[in-house]
Amino acid sequence: MAYEIDERVAELTEKLESGIVDLYASDSYAQYIAAMAKFHHYSFGNALLILFQCPEASYVAGYNTWKSLGRQVKRGAKSIQLFAPCAFQAYLELEKKDPKTGQTVIGPDGQPETVKKPISPNRFKIAHVFDMSQTEGKELPQIAVSELTGEVEDFSGVYERLAALSPLPVEQKDFPGNAKGYTSFSENRVVVRSGMSQVQTIKTLVHEIAHAKLHSPKEILDETEKKKTRQKEVEAESIAYVVCQYYGIDTSDYSLGYVAGWSKGTELAELKASLDTIHRTAGEIIDAITPPPPKREYERSERPRRATMRRPQKTRR
Repeated sequence: MAYEIDERVAELTEKLESGIVDLYASDSYAQYIAAMAKFHHYSFGNALLILFQCPEASYVAGYNTWKSLGRQVKRGAKSIQLFAPCAFQAYLELEKKDPKTGQTVIGPDGQPETVKKPISPNRFKIAHVFDMSQTEGKELPQIAVSELTGEVEDFSGVYERLAALSPLPVEQKDFPGNAKGYTSFSENRVVVRSGMSQVQTIKTLVHEIAHAKLHSPKEILDETEKKKTRQKEVEAESIAYVVCQYYGIDTSDYSLGYVAGWSKGTELAELKASLDTIHRTAGEIIDAITPPPPKREYERSERPRRATMRRPQKTRR
């Protein structure tokens, strides 16, 4: 990596970290966390029930939760049915045991003494929830824009150089879901959603190339500890941020919120653990896709003249 690139990448990596710290301290992040705290975390079984009943679901919550967030369930919306545990407690009467001997304690009446042990029976009821798409009203707080806009200078050239750098073949197409792109090692391809802005397309392509370079099954097997999804996403988006910033493509509104969303908390554990990887990989991508400076062609008049020695002329006597 050239010294100038290395120095600039280090500067941008520090800018990324400080930007996320500032975001955590902002009012918008506090509002976002307050809203997200109102959403329930569902079990694997309930997650499958949501998927089966509403495959396009994004945020799911009960009627009253949506109401508290300033949104109303649309008239005629069909609820998603889930299993919810019944909140009640029962008691089991057991013989009292002596902690030292383990023998049953006999009372003054000659009968075994008993104690009541509280238990929580595994009973469930049907709960009715709704997806955000089934509601209307106040917009939910966000810590990042949903999609970047804008154009990129020499978009075709940048895209072609990135695609050539990718370890997997790159293609643009539409596909189900909300993701902007994905990397599939089983399908041996990187896919970027078609129809997005030039800025979003380049940012997404760098993100997926980072996955392809760093998170292949072979790379994971070589690691002493398997990386978790959140660390992979932090690495990929941080690399995309640094590379785009280097070329003057500002993705702060998207990338800072994305990385913050995948981080465990304000300590930025995933980001700090991956700083060396982010720095190295971003530098490699920048170095590989930066076109070499054009060779200077000398004009005819600029070509240095060959020095010649003139023989001294003989003089006649």
